[in-house]
Amino acid sequence: MKAELIEVNDTRKNLKIEIPSAVVDAQIDRVARDYSRRARIPGFRPGKAPARIIKQRFKDQILHDVAHDLIPPAVDDAMRERGVEPVETPDIRDVNVEEGQALTFTASFDTLPAFEPGEYGTIALRRASGVIDDSVVAQSLERLRQRAARYEAVEGRGVDRGDIVVVDLERQAAAAEGGTPARAETSKDVNIEIGAAANPPGFDEQLLGLAIGAGKTFTVNYPADHAITELAGTEVTYTVTVNGIKRRVLPELDDEFAKDLGEFDTLDALRARVRADLEHEAKHAVERDLRAELMKQLAARVPFELPPSLIEREIDRRVEEFARRLMDQQIDPRRAGIDWQAFRDSQREVAREAVAGAIVLDEVSRREHLDPTDEELQKEIDRFAERSGQTPAAVRAALEKEGGLSRVNSGIRREKTIDFVLSRATIAGE
Repeated sequence: MKAELIEVNDTRKNLKIEIPSAVVDAQIDRVARDYSRRARIPGFRPGKAPARIIKQRFKDQILHDVAHDLIPPAVDDAMRERGVEPVETPDIRDVNVEEGQALTFTASFDTLPAFEPGEYGTIALRRASGVIDDSVVAQSLERLRQRAARYEAVEGRGVDRGDIVVVDLERQAAAAEGGTPARAETSKDVNIEIGAAANPPGFDEQLLGLAIGAGKTFTVNYPADHAITELAGTEVTYTVTVNGIKRRVLPELDDEFAKDLGEFDTLDALRARVRADLEHEAKHAVERDLRAELMKQLAARVPFELPPSLIEREIDRRVEEFARRLMDQQIDPRRAGIDWQAFRDSQREVAREAVAGAIVLDEVSRREHLDPTDEELQKEIDRFAERSGQTPAAVRAALEKEGGLSRVNSGIRREKTIDFVLSRATIAGE
């Protein structure tokens, strides 16, 4: 077999391969014999048709099978001999295969060259403060208080600001010039908070002062720059009938409020728990930000243009992850009105940075021999087993069956490498 490696650029390579005609003809004969055993040729008993007839009748299929059988091992052998490793399955093109001739083709693929990741100590990071200010605790307590609000019926007065008004509502859009009036839309017992930002412009003022049982018809003109484009520049007539008025009552921030939440005897105990939760979240946020900055700086150390295939693969992963999140929210990604090409374009730079950072981590891991140990792998399996309620043996068996152990190993290696680099980086704020 002859093979010529052509350097297209730092990462893109072409392998031009030629498999001798003797090897090709021998494989054609083997495939033809297999076809002969299975083929039904008029005038011949099964397996007795001459090879010449079999090769003529099934020429295209036989040559396809021969190429399929010979090309993959030839590519593997040529790459192994030259010490190159593709980042994904090579693209095979320009295939020429005929009986009596050498099989020739070109395998195109991307590789990642070895490079110097630089001194780890020159990485300068800043760890933000995780201290929680008293005002942040107070804001969290106020949010708990707002969520615990109750609603009381109001009698003896009309609608006022801040009220929750229960109305029957009829809505009818004005007809376009020369068009047919739109059909009115009716809703019963709709809760409307007077003063809510989502209310139509001028809507609240029309309801102020209305008593229970009162009704009113009025028109709202939506501005041309309204946030809801379907309503922008339109005129809508509303008819409302007030069925009830409620006011929002907030509990006092005291020991009784803390007890009502179920597990606190005093407001101080609740405040301490809120602070502890905020500090826990802040600690993780600080570490996430620190790691994000580390990955950004590592990404800048890649000295070559990234293979486009890796960036596209990372964008594919991000698109799939986003679609999964939509489905988790019971949203059909196909009907969500999303411009998927625009979404892909918006992810290109962050995908490039993520790929570049991962490439540097892999190079550091290789140089520093940071492969996971058997003990580390088992510890990770034990953690997963504890979270899932399965036995470690069952978790390992499932991972082995699904080919998931390599993913677990990759995750451990990544975390080890990040910890290794962080331990040698210069971190201010510690």
